[in-house]
Amino acid sequence: RGAPFSRELAGVCAGCGRKCGLFLRRRGSARMKLNISFPATGCQKLIEVDDERKLRTFYEKRMATEVAADSLGEEWKGYVVRISGGNDKQGFPMKQGVLTHGRVRLLLSKGHSCYRPRRTGERKRKSVRGCIVDANLSVLNLVIVKKGEKDIPGLTDTTVPRRLGPKRASRIRKLFNLSKEDDVRQYVVRKPLNKEGKKPRTKAPKIQRLVTPRVLQHKRRRIALKKQRTQKNKEEAAEYAKLLAKRMKEAKEKRQEQIAKRRRLSSLRASTSKSESSQK
Repeated sequence: RGAPFSRELAGVCAGCGRKCGLFLRRRGSARMKLNISFPATGCQKLIEVDDERKLRTFYEKRMATEVAADSLGEEWKGYVVRISGGNDKQGFPMKQGVLTHGRVRLLLSKGHSCYRPRRTGERKRKSVRGCIVDANLSVLNLVIVKKGEKDIPGLTDTTVPRRLGPKRASRIRKLFNLSKEDDVRQYVVRKPLNKEGKKPRTKAPKIQRLVTPRVLQHKRRRIALKKQRTQKNKEEAAEYAKLLAKRMKEAKEKRQEQIAKRRRLSSLRASTSKSESSQK
């Protein structure tokens, strides 16, 4: 029952190793899951699409491409989604920059997507899928860029609050639109810790990059130490140059004395040889 079989051979038989006709492909049975997220509300929803006509708008599109989602149904009218990735039927992820439909094996290291090194400096050859969408994907990840006319239940009509607030001082200022004169510590988002039978209390994260008098004092000390080191290096360089000039002067004088001594000896030898020759 269902869609009729087509007589096209879809693969090689595991039993005989030949295209024997046991692998029959269903006509029009392209099934794909769409993992759609909406960053504005923090929600995401997984929907399963069986109709290939709805999925055709995503075929031959690359990752990071923005596509109109009108083909998914009436409720998606006006929505624009961005393709952020996906996985094929064997679970291999799509990788940005690999311009192919199929699977390739790449030598990946730290900093590359689709790979997490277990050791320092480790590199490994991993199978990844190209960044072009086709029918062989099992899951396609989409991010809503532009909201349409209607709300999608479970995606745009509800808001999931963030579990943790910002920790960095500059981001807290940005969130609450604070100036440099305002005290950031009063605006930290505290996390409630409610336990049964205990007094309710809250917990606040340690603010990073917070400018305090102690931080400024440390900065002044670092600058002062740097100036002292610079001054000391200058004095040592001047002292060394002075000593080097003195040593070079002494070496020059010594060399001149040796040359003068050699000249005196040579002239003395010449005079003695002349006197001996005259006596003969």
